[in-house]
Amino acid sequence: MRTLWRIIAGLFRWGWRVLNFIREFILNLFLIVLILAGVGIWLQVSGSGSSEPVQQGALKVDLTGVLVDKPSVSNRLSRIGRQLLGTSSDRLQENSLFDVVDAIRQAKSDKNITGIVLDLRDFAGGDQPSLQYVGKALREFRDSGKPVYAIGDSYSQAQYYLASYANKVYLSPQGTVDLHGFATNGLYYKTLLDKLKVNSHVFRVGTYKSAVEPFLRDDMSPEARDADSRWIGQLWQNYLNTVSANRQITPEQLFPGAAGIISGLQAVQGDTAKYALNNKLVDALESRASADQELIKTFGWDKQNNDYRNVSIYDYTVKQPTQQDGNIAVVMASGAIMDGEETAGNVGGDTTAAQIRDARLDPKIKAIILRVNSPGGSVTASEAIREELAAAHAAGKPVVVSMGGMAASGGYWISTPADYIVANPSTLTGSIGIFGVINTVENSLSTIGVHTDGVATSPLADVATTKALPTEVQQLMQLTIENGYRNFVGLVAASRHKTPEQINEIAQGHVWTGSDAKANGLVDALGDFDDAVSKAAELAKITTPQLSWYQDDPGMLDLLLNQMSASASAIMPEALKVWLPAPMLDVMSAMKKQPGLFDNLNDPQNRYAFCLNCGQVK
Repeated sequence: MRTLWRIIAGLFRWGWRVLNFIREFILNLFLIVLILAGVGIWLQVSGSGSSEPVQQGALKVDLTGVLVDKPSVSNRLSRIGRQLLGTSSDRLQENSLFDVVDAIRQAKSDKNITGIVLDLRDFAGGDQPSLQYVGKALREFRDSGKPVYAIGDSYSQAQYYLASYANKVYLSPQGTVDLHGFATNGLYYKTLLDKLKVNSHVFRVGTYKSAVEPFLRDDMSPEARDADSRWIGQLWQNYLNTVSANRQITPEQLFPGAAGIISGLQAVQGDTAKYALNNKLVDALESRASADQELIKTFGWDKQNNDYRNVSIYDYTVKQPTQQDGNIAVVMASGAIMDGEETAGNVGGDTTAAQIRDARLDPKIKAIILRVNSPGGSVTASEAIREELAAAHAAGKPVVVSMGGMAASGGYWISTPADYIVANPSTLTGSIGIFGVINTVENSLSTIGVHTDGVATSPLADVATTKALPTEVQQLMQLTIENGYRNFVGLVAASRHKTPEQINEIAQGHVWTGSDAKANGLVDALGDFDDAVSKAAELAKITTPQLSWYQDDPGMLDLLLNQMSASASAIMPEALKVWLPAPMLDVMSAMKKQPGLFDNLNDPQNRYAFCLNCGQVK
């Protein structure tokens, strides 16, 4: 009996210690959140004033991570994270495209900023329209008479795109300008699903609706290959035209093709830096220390920091207009479109519809700009957003859509009520088509002796992932998908003043660049966000446009949880590498990067307007 009581007492003590640990952990976490929230409030209040950069110094555009329309964590909270949580080296950090452009444009007229230094070693890139918009701001800065310098040990394609806007481009004598072109690569699962005995029931309309091909094939279909080759070729040509114009060389000199590059490298015995200099890709080969000396001569010496005088773009405070004075609402639809509330990196149908409704009912708002950078997603969520935008249009408030890198499938669906659509020439749009996917695992379970059986009042009720999909349900799904496609085509035809037959010819899931979309009548003009603002002001007869950004900024708790999650994810893969073979790790990494297959499928009717390949350019 004593032994039994010892065991019980030991379990009780152990349980009590666990409870104490959990209690203390929660209290400490809560205390940390309160402290960080207090610091955040203080910085928000104190940061409302003007910035104080070094006198007569450079704005260092030392971007870390990627450019996006709408970051998961606001720039102000990211600044707190860099100061308190040490997140400055995260190459997956998201930077607001519009904040970066605003900083460059303010610096143009700031007497304390005498130039820009592009230090892009940690810049991971962004879609081509975003890079072009930043490049436009850099060009405006140059035209004001202030110089722009780019320094780098090496340049990726995205880094070099921005560097090409500089007056002078420095490259390390051991560096390279890595120009190789664009490619798309996706994973295909048919054989895997066959081996696992998973039945994928796919329903689609559209010859070019390739989002479902990973479930049906082990390779790309000829139709998808033909369509993707067209738009990816146009994106690459747009890249070459822009960069070669910036460098005042021909596109052929910038990229003479694989054979031309090999021949050029052979002539300089494989010296990539000398090749770049000989072909005028860069202006000088200098070590970082040598380039710094040039920058010190230009901007002066900062004794306190032992560096040329500069202020990081992350420390440069941009004066923001008072939101109460806004007369044009900007609503962001950035990411895959999902049902319900917004989550980090995705568009919440309910959240976005509510923001549009708030703008519609606000008497101070005279026009609405919907900024779309989305490959699409749930048909139900897309329709909820479209309906609210149509209500704003019906209420007499002009609606202008500004398309970013992607506005495809559901991204185009939500754009149809617009009075005017502005797309970048490199925007990927169209992809007018619908599909549905239902996976069942009855055969997988049967191989291990597990079976499902029961009764139902109707075949339509007898639906489960563990049972074969009834024929009646399959017929119903296909009818629903076909009806959704007809609705999609009808919405586009009505908004673009064409017949459904005309739209069907350019629909079928076909992806178009902004240039092709303009030629096909799917968009009204080629331009950028500035052009959308000008058009909204014109339609609403506004002489002084003031933007009011309708978005839910994540709070301090989101920043803390994101950092904790990032720390955990940084540790776990290293532990798993001990047990998993390298090829499996490569597959897992590729699956994680492939959008839209898992996390974004939550439509209640299993209907999706989604462009899978649009997010895979690299």
